[in-house]
Amino acid sequence: MIISSETFSFLSIMSVFVTMAALLLLLMVISFEKQISDLSHEKREMELTNSLQQSTYMQLNQQIHPHFLFNTISLLIGLARLNRLDTLIKSLESLSLLLKFKYQNKDPLIPLHSEIEYTKSYLRIQGLRFSNRLTIEWSIDASTLDYLIPPYLIQTLTENAFKHGLEKKVGQLLLQLETKNENDHFSITITDNGLGFEHLSLEKAMENGHGLLNLKQRLDLLFTNSLMELVKGRSGETSIRIQIPKSH
Repeated sequence: MIISSETFSFLSIMSVFVTMAALLLLLMVISFEKQISDLSHEKREMELTNSLQQSTYMQLNQQIHPHFLFNTISLLIGLARLNRLDTLIKSLESLSLLLKFKYQNKDPLIPLHSEIEYTKSYLRIQGLRFSNRLTIEWSIDASTLDYLIPPYLIQTLTENAFKHGLEKKVGQLLLQLETKNENDHFSITITDNGLGFEHLSLEKAMENGHGLLNLKQRLDLLFTNSLMELVKGRSGETSIRIQIPKSH
């Protein structure tokens, strides 16, 4: 069979096109497989990162400051020696509720109202420590009660207020707890009239073990746009303000 030069040229050109098309298709398949592989790798990395973040977050959550436990145990021993059984029982009940919540809660976020109830158990113990020297003022916006926050956030701030401010002060002690609705965020502010922080910035306060680094790390793991700030009032009071995006 004799093939004309035109047919031969056409077949040659077609063979080149087919070969090029096959190579192009092969390259597309290889590129697609690589994209799938990269996506799978990214997914595994994200899963590992999320798992590590969750592990880190829960570890931070479960930390409880020994300073508070030491003071509480000293309080209980003192009440026992004075034979103040009613007060001793109330203290043990509050400590039991505090520890139960601390070690049973595994959620990364909880409603604000749950955190307030938990903090009240903590403050009952502090109230027994300082008796009529301590005044606690609550200013809670009811519309914020169902918003989600990291567990132990308020308790951490109040514990910090006692350790670095109120325990050092002679005379009357004041602790104020306030929440506010603020557009797409809400805020939590803890103010005390103690002697803590002096002229420290928030960064220095975190470096000096003021109980805030743990909280800042947890907020950073959960939110991309939270805010923590330290404000020193004209009358010497210290405020820590946390701003958190609203979520239910």
